Amino acid sequence: MDINRYSPSYVLTRRHLTKLADCTTEEIFEFLYATKAMKSKFIAHESTAILQGVTVALLFGDTSLRTRSAIEIGVRQLGGVCVNLPYSGKDMRAGENIKDIVNVISRYGVGALITRGIPQKDLDEYCAVSSEISIINSTNDDFIPMQALCDLYTVWEKRGRLEGLKIAYVGKGGNNATSLIMGAIKCGMEVALATPSQFPVKREHLLHAEQYGNIFVTENPAEAVRGADVVYTDSYEYHTSISATEREILKPYQVNNGLMTLADHGAIFMHSLPASRGIEVTADVIDGKSSVVLEQGENKLHTIKAILALLIK
Repeated sequence: MDINRYSPSYVLTRRHLTKLADCTTEEIFEFLYATKAMKSKFIAHESTAILQGVTVALLFGDTSLRTRSAIEIGVRQLGGVCVNLPYSGKDMRAGENIKDIVNVISRYGVGALITRGIPQKDLDEYCAVSSEISIINSTNDDFIPMQALCDLYTVWEKRGRLEGLKIAYVGKGGNNATSLIMGAIKCGMEVALATPSQFPVKREHLLHAEQYGNIFVTENPAEAVRGADVVYTDSYEYHTSISATEREILKPYQVNNGLMTLADHGAIFMHSLPASRGIEVTADVIDGKSSVVLEQGENKLHTIKAILALLIK
């Protein structure tokens, strides 16, 4: 389906967003068109204060910089209020009940609960019991739907289309790769995935994505990148640590100028940040003319506002 031939309604019936696997292509397009509208209004200094009187609660199980900043700034620009809820695994093990948490905070006027680092099985329970507030996953070990929507919008903005473009993901097959390939394949993109056998995308997630189109999977980065319109990699060590042996395994997957020359002329480079220059990507690539990482960072703000605008009822 061609996004440029799609007519958005700017209305969604779904209430939650925890993974793109749950979204239809049309729903993804609605998020992307809403992001475009939010960015246009931001540039024109037009008011988007559509969440007056709404509180958005953050339940973060790990630390964050850009995501937390974008959420808090975005909620304020929408006219809402952002509050941080304390979270610890110790509380959950001590008897905190998911249903009670969700239903109580809904009575405080909370319109959405944005989580980070909360296991997917817990989020599924949150969604099952939440009839009043939207549950939104910013990231966990399996999925990172906000980032993937931001990335798809950035590709659309920079390349003018999605359908038919080739995107190559190179590196560690974590949550970023999982969500990106799912979103890309549903938008009609050609997807190539190059990961070492020691760090693959989880088989169940890959099989799910392959229901929507063919995904070229290889352990050879050059094979994946050849002819790509978009080259994407991600940090190996954000919130995790890898051994010297594991770093050596990932070393051939570094995105450098040599690898980028195999991509299509005019290809863009993407990275969700934070980046370790000299590790998964060289400085001359991420800081070079093909890089759109700052645009990705900016667009996260507009994507978050679009998600909140469409999901909060």
